[in-house]
Amino acid sequence: MPILTTTNKHMEIQINTDNNIEGSDELIQQTQAVVESALERYAQQITRVEVHLSDENSSHKGGIDKRCVIEARLEGMHPVAVTDEAETVDEAVGGAADKLKKMLDHELGRLMDK
Repeated sequence: MPILTTTNKHMEIQINTDNNIEGSDELIQQTQAVVESALERYAQQITRVEVHLSDENSSHKGGIDKRCVIEARLEGMHPVAVTDEAETVDEAVGGAADKLKKMLDHELGRLMDK
């Protein structure tokens, strides 16, 4: 179920959940806040962010089965994507957001060095 929220005039965040994860307002707001915070340094360069949340084994089974994939589209560059898996959706979102921030720090830092 896609839910689209606009964070500012430039960066747009789309959050998608599979059938096993309820796309509640609280989940959407929390996910949006984590992504915005992690990517705020690059907000003017990012045109769109897609977040895909899934529960690989369905919610009644335990284990590390919550997955978050975040894809960022940057002006003039190919999209970049990261994945994180964890026991909870919140942990997966936080892990993926951290990975994406580090990836952008590395990629955009290299471009600035040139």
